[in-house]
Amino acid sequence: MLKIKTKLNSKEIKDKIIELFFIKHLRPVDISKKLNVGMSYITKIIQKDSRYIGEKESRKSEAKEKIKVKKRVYAQNKRQKEKQEKQEYQKMLIQINRDNEYLSTKKKENDLQYAKWNRSIYEYDKYSSDLVLKDNINTGFNVAKRVSNVVNPNMIKSNKIYV
Repeated sequence: MLKIKTKLNSKEIKDKIIELFFIKHLRPVDISKKLNVGMSYITKIIQKDSRYIGEKESRKSEAKEKIKVKKRVYAQNKRQKEKQEKQEYQKMLIQINRDNEYLSTKKKENDLQYAKWNRSIYEYDKYSSDLVLKDNINTGFNVAKRVSNVVNPNMIKSNKIYV
């Protein structure tokens, strides 16, 4: 009696495997997990079906198309990233050239201009509204340690400076 039940159950499992593979287009790994059946058993049942060769070819061509699309998207993203990096590099070169021109002029710059150009080494003293050189910065004797009467230190980044 027990053997008859397992044969019926086995027939149901075979039909379910064929349905999941050919109709729902699941992979054998997914079918194995879903039905708790071994991979070799699933493969054996699928290969005995007459539709197997056609299904295998169609899945192979679908996989090739997916790979083509992924390669195309990867190449587009890579080109776009390279273009963006090149633009950023050009912007940086332009900024370096501007800074070099500014620093190579023979006129002496005043403290406020220097603070504007190199704002990152100064911090704002809210009691005196001055810009004070940060403690951990080592500079030469000609760099101002304090720039006085700066009303709004955030404005020093822009062209509007109030002295």
